[in-house]
Amino acid sequence: MRSKDAVFVFPFPAGILQGDALWRETDVAQRWRSVVMSERYVSIHGNVAILVYRVSAERSGDPICEALCTSIYLKDEGQSLRLTHQQTILG
Repeated sequence: MRSKDAVFVFPFPAGILQGDALWRETDVAQRWRSVVMSERYVSIHGNVAILVYRVSAERSGDPICEALCTSIYLKDEGQSLRLTHQQTILG
């Protein structure tokens, strides 16, 4: 689940998105056919968790996408809310 004020940073053309724009953006809403995560790291500080990983993802008809990703979550009243997500394309 994401925070209502979440901010995501995607590669061009999506760019920086916040709130409801996250799910209306066609480049973000596209589904991946396969996703493989590696080089996973987790750092927890109180109610905040930082996840960092490398991803290799594939969509039908597109070349494989290699990226480094970071997501930050806040544990709030028993729920983990994603505050931010960032993707850096490799290559």
